[in-house]
Amino acid sequence: MSKDILELEPKALWKHFYALTQIPRPSKKEGKVIEFVKKFGEDLGLETIVDEVGNVIIKKPATPGMENRKGIVLQGHLDMVPQKNADTEHDFEKDPIDAYVDGEWVTARGTTLGADNGMGVAAAMAVLESKDLEHGSVEALFTIDEETGMTGAENLKPGLLDGDILLNMDSEDEGELYIGCAGGVNTNAEREYKEVDVPEGMTAYKVAVKGLKGGHSGLDINLGRGNANKIINALLLTASEKYGLRVASIEGGSLRNAIPREAFATVVVPEDKKEKFEKFVAEFDELVKDEFKETDGGVEVTVEPAELPAKLIDEESQNAMFKAVADCPNGVIAMSKDVEGIVETSTNLAIVKSEDGKIVINTLQRSLLDEGKDKLAADVRAAFEEAGFKAESSGDYPGWKPNPDSVILKEMKEIYNTKFGKVPEVKVIHAGLECGLLGSVYPNWDMISFGPTIRWPHSPDEKVNIATVQKFWDFLVETLKHVPEK
Repeated sequence: MSKDILELEPKALWKHFYALTQIPRPSKKEGKVIEFVKKFGEDLGLETIVDEVGNVIIKKPATPGMENRKGIVLQGHLDMVPQKNADTEHDFEKDPIDAYVDGEWVTARGTTLGADNGMGVAAAMAVLESKDLEHGSVEALFTIDEETGMTGAENLKPGLLDGDILLNMDSEDEGELYIGCAGGVNTNAEREYKEVDVPEGMTAYKVAVKGLKGGHSGLDINLGRGNANKIINALLLTASEKYGLRVASIEGGSLRNAIPREAFATVVVPEDKKEKFEKFVAEFDELVKDEFKETDGGVEVTVEPAELPAKLIDEESQNAMFKAVADCPNGVIAMSKDVEGIVETSTNLAIVKSEDGKIVINTLQRSLLDEGKDKLAADVRAAFEEAGFKAESSGDYPGWKPNPDSVILKEMKEIYNTKFGKVPEVKVIHAGLECGLLGSVYPNWDMISFGPTIRWPHSPDEKVNIATVQKFWDFLVETLKHVPEK
């Protein structure tokens, strides 16, 4: 861990971000960070609430002379995406993040950084701790489990917060204001398989797809990156038809909202086909490299000898898996007709794995339109069911419908233009922000999402731009100072 981070400006924000990197906080394992933030609020002498699911609310009164301003809710999520490179030893439930300054950026060694959404949380903490900022009444809402289900936002109760304006600090491009987002739904499938004996005369291999960039399954879905599950399935399917390949186990991807970067399979092929199979994998590797040379140039497909497995997946189930993965849609399905350059509907084939006698497949559909999301989820279920899998959709969350007449939007555009000499871009994001769910509980809230520039969230390449953190903070401070009157 590089303590150079503590010397970055604004120090008031970076010190809290540094502290957050020291606390393990993967989604659904937020106990330590909940206690940390709760103690932080109590030590400041501020009213601090932990609700029944673990969301933390800290309330700070208005500074003198600002009592007549509309109440502000500063919102961020406590959890982070736990992604690491295969060769990185890291326990996200125990180890701190090894963050460091890398030129104009802060990043981490071999893991996700947690700037998503540690930056928003740290900014809210800095406001709560401040002695010299001007602001009306402030309530900081720190939600849990945003990355794997938004259960914190989903279970937030009405009546806990009094504010009028929600500032969600979970966006990832400085100089942009977001006024709408996609909704999402998980579609998952599973099929039981029989374990069968390995036939005589077989040779075992470990097949791997590695080196892909991965990334956020909403923000990066339109970048043409490779999906490790699709790539390895194409290889295995062809090799099964040509060389009699059989699968013992498969594991690809790890999170439903991250584009899968890696996939691995233990397979066997007849000994008399092994040379042809090895040659085929080498040729397949060249084809994949060529296909993704512009968008995902680090990809590689490798094969190496392995110990003969004890059992194989039965052939019928293996072929059903090949069909399910091949037929499952993936990537951008439609671009928005109303918002130029924005993905309207997409899906991510996130996880394919065999374990405990089952083949499990996890996907995530997103859309700016509820009907688009629902139709796509139905298409994905149909593809799985056609292959003999049981499929269901769950975890449905709404999108956030844009309000171009927002009062805080007008105010923040003027503030940004005055301070930085340009009008910020107003956008809709193809990712799941909590605003849709939060707005359904507090329909009176006027909502905006903004943040510093973060690149490659949900992947070990995640990094946050240092200069934009300063601008983000300055913008937040000015916004609090100029919040409209009640």
